[in-house]
Amino acid sequence: MKLKKLLSLDLIISGFFMGVLIALTFLGVILRYCISKPLIWGEEVQLALIVIIVFFAGAAGFRHASHIAIDFIVDRFSPKNQRRTEIAIAAISSLILIYFAAQGALLAHQMFETQRTTDILEIPYFLHYLSFPIGCLLMALNLIVYEKERLSGGTK
Repeated sequence: MKLKKLLSLDLIISGFFMGVLIALTFLGVILRYCISKPLIWGEEVQLALIVIIVFFAGAAGFRHASHIAIDFIVDRFSPKNQRRTEIAIAAISSLILIYFAAQGALLAHQMFETQRTTDILEIPYFLHYLSFPIGCLLMALNLIVYEKERLSGGTK
């Protein structure tokens, strides 16, 4: 139960950052067109927020099974083979997500080692790149936990 509560933080995080993104974008438009003083650093922050939102909301998508699935072929299988196929798809998807997380962590580590920063705010790029491996791990965890529950007869 604690793991499920921890996994639901992705929606809170992505929702919070979505609100910040909307507010920042609105503020940027007002400042640019009404006061003629644009936020020079706004684009850097908006890019970081979009990346965070995409990967954290993607993890929530796995929890609610709202990712795209083409299952017309699987629907033709017997219930037993449908279950086997769903288990195989979940296992393969989890392994791919874990692989992506590992590769993303290597890329974030490279950015950390090179000390690259954004041009205006000088935010370290590795912080931007950390969203990818963290998001992939959250997606894999959500997929494993909720697919196991769904296949064992629980609810989504």
